[in-house]
Amino acid sequence: MTNSPRALENILYTATATAIAGRNGRVTSDDGKLDLEVSTPKSLGGSGVGTNPEQMFAAGYAACFGSALGHIARAQKITTGPVHVTAKVALGSLSGGVYGLAVELVTAIPELPREQAEALVKAAHESCPYSNATRGNIVVDVRLA
Repeated sequence: MTNSPRALENILYTATATAIAGRNGRVTSDDGKLDLEVSTPKSLGGSGVGTNPEQMFAAGYAACFGSALGHIARAQKITTGPVHVTAKVALGSLSGGVYGLAVELVTAIPELPREQAEALVKAAHESCPYSNATRGNIVVDVRLA
């Protein structure tokens, strides 16, 4: 059975960004809040002067996952204390000469009992838009620190 993409029922927000010159250029948002130099990482032979798509994806996923976790905690009336989400986005090769991504999400919620924190992380992974977008497409390793 093939899963078909699910259409949004209600669009709440649309972000718009433009990239000029790919990995060695600039990215900007339509509202001007994002305006960054982009460069290939040094480890891939680039200058490493600017950010790169993998860093931006990692930042977005970490922030989104943290928000999803916070939303679930509030709905369950759980006070989490500080929550830290670290996303590591790996770029690598796949068979057939194409490239792919893998993600490691590590969440720390030191003020909660481990079992309760693990339940929140699991629930966040089910509801986070980034997790839903990547599910079944790339490897995403989600764990509690």
